[in-house]
Amino acid sequence: MSVSTPLLVFNAVTPAELSELITETTRTTLDAHGLDSSVVPEGATVERPRNPEHGDYATNIAMQVAKKAGTNPRELGTWLAESLAGHDGIDEATVAGPGFINIRLAAAAQGKIVEQILASGADFGHGDEFAGTAINLEFVSANPTGPIHLGGTRWAAVGDALGRVLTARGAKVTREYYFNDHGAQIDRFARSLLAAAKGEPTPEDGYGGDYIQDIASQIVEKNPGWQQLSAEDAQELFRSQGVDLMFAHIKRTLAEFGTEFDVYFHENSLFESGAVEAAIQKIKDNGNLYEADGAWWLRSTNFGDDKDRVVIKSDGNAAYIAGDIAYVADKFDRGHNLCIYMLGADHHGYIARLRAAAAAMGYDPEQVEVLIGQLVNLVKDGKAVRMSKRAGTVITLDDLVEAIGVDAARYALIRSSVDSSLDIDMDLWASQSNDNPVFYVQYAHARLCSLGRKAADLGVTREGADLALLTHDREGDLIRTLGEFPAVVKTAAELREPHRVARYAEALAGAFHRFYDACQILPKPSDDEQTVAENKALFAARLSLASAARQTLANALELLGVSAPERM
Repeated sequence: MSVSTPLLVFNAVTPAELSELITETTRTTLDAHGLDSSVVPEGATVERPRNPEHGDYATNIAMQVAKKAGTNPRELGTWLAESLAGHDGIDEATVAGPGFINIRLAAAAQGKIVEQILASGADFGHGDEFAGTAINLEFVSANPTGPIHLGGTRWAAVGDALGRVLTARGAKVTREYYFNDHGAQIDRFARSLLAAAKGEPTPEDGYGGDYIQDIASQIVEKNPGWQQLSAEDAQELFRSQGVDLMFAHIKRTLAEFGTEFDVYFHENSLFESGAVEAAIQKIKDNGNLYEADGAWWLRSTNFGDDKDRVVIKSDGNAAYIAGDIAYVADKFDRGHNLCIYMLGADHHGYIARLRAAAAAMGYDPEQVEVLIGQLVNLVKDGKAVRMSKRAGTVITLDDLVEAIGVDAARYALIRSSVDSSLDIDMDLWASQSNDNPVFYVQYAHARLCSLGRKAADLGVTREGADLALLTHDREGDLIRTLGEFPAVVKTAAELREPHRVARYAEALAGAFHRFYDACQILPKPSDDEQTVAENKALFAARLSLASAARQTLANALELLGVSAPERM
């Protein structure tokens, strides 16, 4: 028994659209057989078979729902295959094994995705499922006591890419840098600068490196009378000007790295404005703060933390978490309904702590997310690089960019999950070879641009393209890879994993290179006029496919904040 599905006109080829068709077909088919269609999930799983001979796509929907609906997978799979095969966009649907359905698409339906991409342009891959979500995305937030180290650099790349991905799927994203200008580390920084100005050794708990001497020299030059100041005033001079100079360097370095922020939030403002005091009073009043052993404690264990946290120390000074409590409240009060913190590997304890802080203030802790980034190492000649030219100890953003360039640095940092530590092979990422992922992807884009220029020289245009002619295996593989892009970006946004976009870009580059090697895209110099005329529609179709690939590759690189060169 074949069952039609009039609810959905299937005229394109993206996995999302095919999933929708399969879902609707499954529901309609079960209803037609008097079976329970409520067991069908929202979206059927659609995958590319490992063996292309099995078809273009496959789904396990029959195996997933048959027993729940009251039949067996093979029987349901047979019904579905018959129904699906009746659609104009599908050439063939067959049942395999215990109930897998293999699907081969019609060439005309596959060609629709090319039309979609060319029509959408820079918007291809965008969506609206995050519309209405106002996200505060806080990342880097390195202390203004030295240049940004490799851990912070990883967040500078990944955080920026995540912001781009979330924006592409409809979110309103505020990129925020939390400027920690309050606390003991700032005092140590000032003492280090003052010691450098005096020609004294770096304090035992201080900061070393050439940058300290550079900043100290700048302050001395601007303030020729600094030596006449009292010890207290000299400390304050080097603190205030040193922090400003250090932060100016950080901002300049980040901008050169392609990472910009909407808000630079000063921690000190929370104390100066009375926000910390107000937050503490609020959690005293609502019973989430209690006094014990001369200190005030947050009842954080009530909200999932492993222990209660000191908010006001026994000496009357605020603990670090006091600022965190006021800050999370400030984020929500500014209209954000999702706060994402991107923190370093040593901040695991902050996950429960920040969620508890939000809950204690009366906000939804589910709207607080904490992403933890693991460590990054530079490797050269098989050995870890430990020393920085400027910082004296840790490797910095400046060191990485100097070694391999901005594009390679960003791509190398983004393409791996932040859950795992990362070794960056400087020789590999500086090389111009296909082993270098960023070179491989950028070269594909440049090659596509070159194709466009050659087409213009030959007078070949996309006019008159018959996309149904794109029947070669390599053409089909490239089209199906292009069709996956929106789902990749959507998943990257949902899982906060922009590395998926980088890996996709590499897969797309590979699919294009294989298409380029197997298919004649443009007329050869040896082709006569008749041959060119006979193949005009095919050349136009292949040029259209190449243009769609170039657009998609450019869109992917844009989401990564990596350039898409037209020539290499």
